[in-house]
Amino acid sequence: MKISTYLLLIILVMQLSTLINSTVFNGGGNGILLAVHTISFVAAIGFYAQVRRENG
Repeated sequence: MKISTYLLLIILVMQLSTLINSTVFNGGGNGILLAVHTISFVAAIGFYAQVRRENG
């Protein structure tokens, strides 16, 4: 798969987890969810940078 597909999947997971947290759990896990979003964002940026470096 292309790098853009992976990045879009990460965004989709982040949006779905926010939707589930706000509807099912009434926003009870906002702190944990923020940490997970931050970690996944940093991982996505690192993954993108690595692929970009390899492809020149």
